[in-house]
Amino acid sequence: MAALLLGYDIGSSSVKAALVDAQTGRLVASATSPDQEMKISSPQPAWGEQHPDEWWQELIRATQRLKETYSFDGEDVVAIGIAYQMHGLVVVDKDDTVLRPSIIWCDSRAVTIGQQALRDLGETYCLGELLNSPGNFTASKLKWVKENEPAVYEKIHKVMLPGDYIALKLTGEAQTTVSGLSEGVMWDFKTNQVAHHLFDYFGIDETLLSDIVPTFGFQAGVSASSAALLGLKAGTPVTYRAGDQPNNAFSLNVLRAGEVAATAGTSGVIYGITRETSSDRAGRVNTFVHVNSQPADPHLGVLACVNGTGILNSWLRRLVGNMPYEQLNQLAAQAPIGAANLLFYPFGNGAERILGNANPGANLKNLSLTTHQIEHVLRSAQEGIVFALSLGLQIMESVGVSARVVRAGEANMFLSPVFREAFVNTTGATLELYNTDGAQGAARGAGVGAGIYATFDEAFASLERVGLTEPDPVKQQAYAEAFDRWHTQLLASS
Repeated sequence: MAALLLGYDIGSSSVKAALVDAQTGRLVASATSPDQEMKISSPQPAWGEQHPDEWWQELIRATQRLKETYSFDGEDVVAIGIAYQMHGLVVVDKDDTVLRPSIIWCDSRAVTIGQQALRDLGETYCLGELLNSPGNFTASKLKWVKENEPAVYEKIHKVMLPGDYIALKLTGEAQTTVSGLSEGVMWDFKTNQVAHHLFDYFGIDETLLSDIVPTFGFQAGVSASSAALLGLKAGTPVTYRAGDQPNNAFSLNVLRAGEVAATAGTSGVIYGITRETSSDRAGRVNTFVHVNSQPADPHLGVLACVNGTGILNSWLRRLVGNMPYEQLNQLAAQAPIGAANLLFYPFGNGAERILGNANPGANLKNLSLTTHQIEHVLRSAQEGIVFALSLGLQIMESVGVSARVVRAGEANMFLSPVFREAFVNTTGATLELYNTDGAQGAARGAGVGAGIYATFDEAFASLERVGLTEPDPVKQQAYAEAFDRWHTQLLASS
């Protein structure tokens, strides 16, 4: 009998499933659903919601597609791992029924609540013990529900993150992790326990939290009903879960202090590992518990995020008639570095943490109707995303995380030669691309959690570098000048 590891990656654009051969560590098959990006609902400006049951339905479809791609029996799957979009709020009643759509990562409604909490609780507590401003994270979103939807709040039995909800649907058990609590800014790094003071301040009952389980290790078994629905074996253990950015780092074997990972999907992220409990006073970058952290051996992830990344690219794609992304990249390459002074600011997808939770919207500056063509717009968008990420990296460096080498999966915007060139020559970091993604990382995490792999390195024995892009001194100068123009106008408008 084949021994297979099943990984799910629950994104805001799609759900991806991957099967990994437990013995060789190599990908066997993968599938994604839906074919087009899932919709993010915005009932009001700067809001972002998705219904958790939509994620579950797409997981079912992705599993079906996986079976169509590669025939396997439920008995073959020995462990399951889950990766998921971070920071979302899911609330369920005592029957595990979702009470309202999830308030997801790009939703800005709770910004003022988090800012008031920072003022009232003080920087010493928030930045010294939570390592973050409560900002626009899950705890603040829950407080928003309490204040604005009291009838919903009164029915809440459990609060969870998106991946916790998927695990609930798989197993029937409401559980979370320390890493997950930290991403919701619900964890006290000083006392190494739930942030009691924050919950007291918000007036939120801590019994609403799910039980804490280890990131790696047995969490719960797949229920009989879900096993029948998915074609899996009842009792198959779920042995790993993590938010998408810690999981992306894990999928790239980024586990040690000084190592850095990046993604450029719907949002763009640079995520570096440190052992220091440092924080940015302005809360522009954020610190979370990394997947391999232990109380006696802490490993933390410092994250800089740009919300408007792949979502900007997909918006432009729709604008020009849904041409393939490869064709968009080819057009972008026809424009010169700096896009003939056209500047794109990719801030149109909610509050941007690197801007202090400001939400200026997306902007295109210096547009000349006689000079600029579609290729200039496309290139300026890719450069603008890179410039925003580089700004985030500069902030990360101020708290002790630098990047000489950045690892990323060969996917999304890193498929663009223009994006890769702009990234390395703006940041000065060498870029390594690997044959992995979040779903594969979740599958390998399940292998670690199930004890199939004795070490992390063993789990990544099959990880292969498939691309390398290094800075070019001549191009670095040109990109430095373009970034300076971009940054100067950003500062002038702020």
